[in-house]
Amino acid sequence: MCGITGIFDLSGQRAIDRDVLQRINDMQWHRGPDEAGLYLEPGLGFGHRRLSIIDIAAGQQPMFNEDGTVAVVFNGEIYNFVDLIPELTALGHNFKTRSDTETIVHAWEQWGPDCVHHFRGMFAFALWDRRQQVFFLARDRLGVKPLFYAVTDEGFLVFGSELKTLTAWPGFRRDILDEAVEDYFSYGYVPEPRTIYTSALKMPPGHRLLIRRGQPVPAPEEYWDVPFRPLEPIALEDAQSEFIERFREAVKIRMVAEVPLGAFLSGGVDSSAVVAMMAGINAQRGDHPVKTCSIAFPDPKYDESAYAKQVADRYHTDHHINMVESDDIGLVDELARLYDEPYADSSAMPTYRVCQLARKDVTVALSGDGGDENFAGYRRYRWHSYEERMRRLMPYGLRKPLFGFLGCAYPKADWAPKVLRAKTTFQAMARDTVEGYFHGVSIMGDDLRDKVFSAAFRKRLNGYRAVEVLRRHHAHSPVRDGDAVSQVQYLDMKTYLVGDILTKVDRASMAHALEVRVPFLDHKLMEWVSGLPVGYKLKGAEGKYMLKKALEPHLPHDIMYRRKMGFSIPLAEWFRGPLKDKLYTALSSQRMADTGLFDMAFLQRMADDHARGRRDHSASLWSLYMFEAFLRQQEMPTASD
Repeated sequence: MCGITGIFDLSGQRAIDRDVLQRINDMQWHRGPDEAGLYLEPGLGFGHRRLSIIDIAAGQQPMFNEDGTVAVVFNGEIYNFVDLIPELTALGHNFKTRSDTETIVHAWEQWGPDCVHHFRGMFAFALWDRRQQVFFLARDRLGVKPLFYAVTDEGFLVFGSELKTLTAWPGFRRDILDEAVEDYFSYGYVPEPRTIYTSALKMPPGHRLLIRRGQPVPAPEEYWDVPFRPLEPIALEDAQSEFIERFREAVKIRMVAEVPLGAFLSGGVDSSAVVAMMAGINAQRGDHPVKTCSIAFPDPKYDESAYAKQVADRYHTDHHINMVESDDIGLVDELARLYDEPYADSSAMPTYRVCQLARKDVTVALSGDGGDENFAGYRRYRWHSYEERMRRLMPYGLRKPLFGFLGCAYPKADWAPKVLRAKTTFQAMARDTVEGYFHGVSIMGDDLRDKVFSAAFRKRLNGYRAVEVLRRHHAHSPVRDGDAVSQVQYLDMKTYLVGDILTKVDRASMAHALEVRVPFLDHKLMEWVSGLPVGYKLKGAEGKYMLKKALEPHLPHDIMYRRKMGFSIPLAEWFRGPLKDKLYTALSSQRMADTGLFDMAFLQRMADDHARGRRDHSASLWSLYMFEAFLRQQEMPTASD
């Protein structure tokens, strides 16, 4: 687990400025405090920050083949490297180390760009083949590890593990991308492949990019996608047994490390499942108890620490708990610095703290992320399924005007019991499938964004709407028509999982030089799970149905069948209490006004409505608050109308 960066001359062999490369590499010191490596040759510079996990003595980077004609910098872990080494050795390749990094070098020599098909793990790497004059970038299938790149005005390609490495390039243009602003205030993050800047991109998950010097830079090529290919018929009990076997193996291969290893334990199903498997594996090996850590909140509505302790006690883990208080708001500026672009998932705050806690005892932690996307665990999947059944009962031509009218006429009642809050449902029913799901996952709906944005900015958008992100993935989806649940699972895997969840965990963990591994996102496991009948995932109102049934021998009943809480903070209360004054200051700041993006008077009305309890605008206000924090971190030019 590391940070990578580099500079490639697209057209020739101009000298790379070592000082610039050093400065760019040092921007991500936190990702790899153990060692640093630089390599330069005419037209190429590679930088690397190392967090030593495997082959600590001999795994330094950049790493080369025998004659020095192939060089690689790599961030991540190749979990099957132990199997690849003898396979590649039998094919005539000589290994100088026992590191997973060297398997990439020799796999490239053997299979070229198709080497990515042979890797099982999380990775982002850059490779230079001097003989072929080929530069190659690749990102793992699910996007667990990040990879940013930009083509500069001078004709260089600059890449890095974090966006800050690109912005450190002399002359990097920090012009804000209008469409990215629309996307951010819809989703709470900027979805791949965009970044907040016009001049930088994210490599999408499961994509690779091959560039031949002197030729135009092509678009990245997709090499893998979640298949959602139906399996041969399998009985529920057999599927449960096979899942446990596959999941235990996915956990086991992620427990290989030469440094202390542990797990996050939230008290939810997914992290508890990981800990249960780890404890069983450790018991078989006669190893020490699993090290686990949790976050607690003073408000019991948000606190799951008692459930985490229940699992910790069952498996006799070495358990640690850290309390997040309401005065933890001083972390906001640090989060803005870490994420480099606007990011509005408030659970980044407790995630940062749990990573900080974990790093006191371990260098590697396993996480339960991905369970909800794989097994339809989010409540929104259930509601979307209900809405889709209703949509099919009435033609769109009738449904749109009827429910559109009801959506406008019915009052918004955030204060009322959920059964009486029908406005959102009516609005969703007036939309098609993709629009309906987008409406459900948006931080700000279309109507609210229209009010938040200035007239000049709405004009600049020229009709662009963030729903187009989902439409693009929907058009590419392998899911068969009629499978509403799998369709939105796929959309989440392409957007929310990578843009929100994995981004949150990567930045929060690497801020503390902590490596996080994600067994639920093992691509072999996901290929199998995606092909299970949808009824094994969502059965009636019960999400994760088969997962919970499979785990019944391993976890307490009330851990699995209680109401899902999520990993959140009490934003609504904070914005009416300890964060109220800071919120008003942020929303009225000159830097927000200078962007030209917002109707400043409406922002104040939103804050007033929330403070007085007339509306719950907490998620929308947090997205604005974090955007202002992002602006404070930037030397951003004033946007023109």
